[in-house]
Amino acid sequence: MRYLTRQFAVGALRRGNSIEQFLGGTEIAGEPAVRWVAISPMNRQYSVSLHTVRDPDDDRVGDLTNLVSLDPVDEDYVGEGRELGLSEDEEEAIALAEQLTDARPDRWVNHAVAGEEYRDYVRSRRDPARGKPDIAG
Repeated sequence: MRYLTRQFAVGALRRGNSIEQFLGGTEIAGEPAVRWVAISPMNRQYSVSLHTVRDPDDDRVGDLTNLVSLDPVDEDYVGEGRELGLSEDEEEAIALAEQLTDARPDRWVNHAVAGEEYRDYVRSRRDPARGKPDIAG
C-alpha cells in the first residue's frame, strides 16, 4: 500500500517522520516543472513546504530533491522548498497543506515516496508501444 491513511500520516509525523505528496506537472516561465508538498517535523512544530523543480521527463529519476529548483526562494537552501506555514498539531499541518496546495487527503505518502509518484507520472505521459510522450492525452 503506497498511500497513507489519515491515521498513518498523523502517526508518521508524531514519530518524527516527514510525509509528502506529489502534486503533478506545471509550467514556470515556459519551463516544464513538477511540484510536491512536504510536511516535516521541526522543533516541536510541523513545517509545510512546497517544492517546484524542473521536470527532466525521465522515469529513472527518483530523488526529486536533487532536481533543479525553479523557485527563487529555494536557491539558497536547495531541497528545502518554499515554506508555506507552520503548525504545532499534526492534523492541522495536514489540513493546512491540503488547503494551500490542493493536496488530496487520500494521496499522502512517506518521505521519499513522491519520487515513485513522479516515475508513474512520467510513464503515464508516454505511449507504451513507442516509449514516446502521448501527445493526445
